[in-house]
Amino acid sequence: MKKLFKSTLLLLFMLPMSFFAQQTVSGTITESATGLPIPGVNVILKGTTNGTTTDFDGNYTISEVNENDVLVFSFLGFMRQEITFTGQNTINVQLDESASALEEVVLIGYGATTKQDATGAVEKISPGSFNQGAVISPEQLIAGKSAGVRITPGSEPGGGSEIRIRGGSSLSGNNSPLIVVDGIPLDQRGVQGVRNQLNAINPNEIADFVILKDAAATSIYGSRASNGVILITTKKGNLNSDFTMSYDLKTSVGEITDKVNVLNATQFRNIIENTPGTDPSLLGDANTDWQDEIYRTSVGAIHNITVAQGFDNFTYRVNLNRTDQQGVLKTDLYERNAVNISLTQNLFDNDLKITLNSKNIVDRNHFADQGAIGSAVSFDPTQNIYDPTSPFDGFFEFRTGNALGNQMVQATRNPLALLNQRSNNAENLRNITNLNLDYRFPFLPDLRFNLTGGIDYSELDGYETRPVTSAANLQDRAFENEYRGLNRNSLLDFYFNYKTNVEAINSKIDLTAGHSYQEFYVWSKSRFTQNNAFVNPPENINRNALESYFARASFDIANKYLISASYRRDGSSRFSEDNRWSDFPSLAVGWKLMNEPFMQNSATFSNLKLRAGFGVTGNQEIGPNYGYLGVYTPSQQGANVQFGQNFVGTLRPEGFDEDLKWEELQTYNVGLDFGFFNNRISGSVDAYYRTTEDLLATVPVPAGANLTDLLTTNVGETVSKGIEVSLNGILVQTENFNWDMNYNISFQDLEITGLSLGNDPNFFIPQGGISGGVGNNIQLWKEGFDPTTFFVYRQVYNEQGQPIEGAYVDVNGDNEITEADRQAYKKATPDYFMGLTNTFSYKNLDLSFTFRGNFGNYVYNNTQSANGFVGAGTVTPQPYYSNLNSNVLESNFQNSQFFSDYYISSANFIRLDNLSLGYLIPGDDVDFRATLTGTNLFVITNYEGLDPEIGNGIDNNFYPRTRNIVLGLNITF
Repeated sequence: MKKLFKSTLLLLFMLPMSFFAQQTVSGTITESATGLPIPGVNVILKGTTNGTTTDFDGNYTISEVNENDVLVFSFLGFMRQEITFTGQNTINVQLDESASALEEVVLIGYGATTKQDATGAVEKISPGSFNQGAVISPEQLIAGKSAGVRITPGSEPGGGSEIRIRGGSSLSGNNSPLIVVDGIPLDQRGVQGVRNQLNAINPNEIADFVILKDAAATSIYGSRASNGVILITTKKGNLNSDFTMSYDLKTSVGEITDKVNVLNATQFRNIIENTPGTDPSLLGDANTDWQDEIYRTSVGAIHNITVAQGFDNFTYRVNLNRTDQQGVLKTDLYERNAVNISLTQNLFDNDLKITLNSKNIVDRNHFADQGAIGSAVSFDPTQNIYDPTSPFDGFFEFRTGNALGNQMVQATRNPLALLNQRSNNAENLRNITNLNLDYRFPFLPDLRFNLTGGIDYSELDGYETRPVTSAANLQDRAFENEYRGLNRNSLLDFYFNYKTNVEAINSKIDLTAGHSYQEFYVWSKSRFTQNNAFVNPPENINRNALESYFARASFDIANKYLISASYRRDGSSRFSEDNRWSDFPSLAVGWKLMNEPFMQNSATFSNLKLRAGFGVTGNQEIGPNYGYLGVYTPSQQGANVQFGQNFVGTLRPEGFDEDLKWEELQTYNVGLDFGFFNNRISGSVDAYYRTTEDLLATVPVPAGANLTDLLTTNVGETVSKGIEVSLNGILVQTENFNWDMNYNISFQDLEITGLSLGNDPNFFIPQGGISGGVGNNIQLWKEGFDPTTFFVYRQVYNEQGQPIEGAYVDVNGDNEITEADRQAYKKATPDYFMGLTNTFSYKNLDLSFTFRGNFGNYVYNNTQSANGFVGAGTVTPQPYYSNLNSNVLESNFQNSQFFSDYYISSANFIRLDNLSLGYLIPGDDVDFRATLTGTNLFVITNYEGLDPEIGNGIDNNFYPRTRNIVLGLNITF
């Protein structure tokens, strides 16, 4: 590999030497409105076949130009321009956007295309469409913006969102999309010690997102593309641009919008006093709202200072970022300090472009003990926060005496003490750097060579402590935990790309072929106190690699008929030699009906294209890297065997499946792109059908069949299908006032069609652990059902509509209520979801808002089922009482009814996710812009719990989302 790399670099620098003498005309083509370069512009000598196209920076070079030759510059969506050559060496051109613009350049895997020429389900989201506000994590910018893409936002500061493209496809495998940042695919498992690995990407520095949805678009990424691909491109400097400097500030204030409904002190006393067998003397004399005590108004600030400049052949952009964000849960804090650098250098008459992107991040977290959320919900509201006689730093705790070590071990801990007596700080130093070389061969300008080398490297250092006076230690000694980690993701890939026009067959040809190698290395080490001494478990090393070969061929025949095919062959070290390699092909076609003679004079249609594609992708994100090998795990201290006077540590064999292999998905997609009235109204409709075979899942295995009770293996199949509709409208467009609208809606269905563990039609695998009892599960995997389907008894109600305790429907009619009467009922994934964005501008004033909604999904309210019956607070293992969910006043349940469908509620909602008002004050030397943004302003829902938007459908110990008000100021010099 080193030899190949060195030889390639030598070739790149030596080839141009013999071509300097060649007479050429070169230049840069930009948009007149924005000054941004335009890739893919056709530059041709009029009346000849001598021509070329611009590169990604809008640069071109054309040779054999004679005096008075006419150069024609054309690109779909822009006005054609002709310039006569009179001996000038450089001709820079600004193209005006045409009124019927249909085109924009979009990245695809290992290359680029135009939107009109794309045959797959591909969508580009640019900054003008981003959500506004104090955005920390990049994916928050595009929530609600794309059909088929559902983003469930996180709650904690710097927390990540759950991203699902077309619903995901796996059971135990990773269902998140592959994220590629400036050409580097990130490790889908994340990075140690950070809340969200995407926080390393400063949202302020993102140029655009491109979302690849179907297999025709994603299969060039092979074994990691089953759940879609998101390409993130960061901002870079522009050639021939003046020095600019900007300062951007966003300050935010956030508060919770609701609390879990629990009994107040008066209601709780009344229940205790009227429940037989209770002891009211155990109650206190306070009236404490524990949720009020653990939450606060959160404040935050995001600072960005950016400088940029472009010269004839060199550009730079440097961004400094400082982010501070408190969590609404006390003691929770996220900090980010980052330096982002982008450099580009053009050499050899712009035949060679070198791009360096480097992101350098110090990510700091103070992790709050989120167990305080559940503790605040269930802690006795009659007790005081503090107790002068308490040995636990003065915090009230349930205890049997006045000395350390006398806390009631099984009692609920003081929520505020959990927060204030714990310190858990982690610092992650991270660097994401890639170097890209893009070389155009002078002797064959249509041929390019692209090489990318990159690394994503991070180091973690964390320290957690609880003092000896913390009741949470459950012993009279302090707790300490030191943890360290290292993540290294290294990449080297290259490809050749050949684009040309073949006049003989009136076709454009685009050919790509290349190779990729990526290695992931994870190291972790910790030591912690146990029995008043430090335990030093063995360090953990996790390593795997992917090697790949890929190719793609695209044909545009007569500017009407599109054909595209791709192929990738992946080899993964996660699987045995027999299953290590697999092939991932795709084929897609398109028909640009708008360019047919019978459509060209249409007064209604301005764009019409049909697409269809088929492709195979995979999923190898299975968790264990060596699931096919018999691996032995060293014991921790205490699991030793004595030989004489010596104690020898043991080795524990782990379960394995030597036939383990990756999931394989086959996807069919049909799409229609359309535009009406000079593209004032445009959009697309896609329908897909996807099957997953060799499904990866962690399933129970028969006793003695393996070295574990649960094994990750290939067990079955799923089928998913859906329809996605995206609609864009330029509703008003005048000199002073504009109104744009985007609406998208996605229908989806996912069903398990096989579990391959036998022929029993009633076979199922319990899933979805809940609080209350031990080992209880509320969901199941079963053939014919969605993987998030609930598994419950059907509740019986009296004539007044109240639930009858312990009365369920006898489904099988045997006059007994047994496990056989539990039914698969409802599911957590929505039937359809949508997003609506409107953007208005009047002169220098602008207003935008985004609504999101999910429909047809249900939530199991575990906060009610775990604490919504009298016995939950009164039948305790030690002399203390726990608070109850206020639902107990409606149900009057005395005992647990965990598996009743009474607790399953519709979670339909519509959320005003983002509302932003901005005003620009332009100046000769300085531009000033102010914005006021509100996020998560309100939710319309019938769900009685804290929030209806819960990814797995189980509402328990939920970190509440905040309503935020954000003031933004931007100054550009």
